[in-house]
Amino acid sequence: MNVNIKTDGNIVIISIEGSIDSKTAGDLQSQIMEKVSETNNVLLDLTKVDYVSSAGLRVLLMIYRQIKSKNGKVILVGVSEEIRDVMSMTGFINFFEISDNIDNALKIF
Repeated sequence: MNVNIKTDGNIVIISIEGSIDSKTAGDLQSQIMEKVSETNNVLLDLTKVDYVSSAGLRVLLMIYRQIKSKNGKVILVGVSEEIRDVMSMTGFINFFEISDNIDNALKIF
């Protein structure tokens, strides 16, 4: 799994590549939670994520709770149909705004 973090104004953009599972979720959490704590707006680019396990969903939920507690916004970009299905079945889809591309997501903020 590769993680790239950058800032665009007051928005932290986190691009993830690979699977978010029990082997990678802890590493992902340690890489991004400090940056997430510094902002109210997070864009998660999941375009290159092929799988999210329950451990991965837990990390997404932690991000959501941290940002929501500051009245911020979390937008997911490029969520595959398989990941959308899993998020729908678990109810996680209701926590996030979803956009097809980064440009449209940035306009939502």
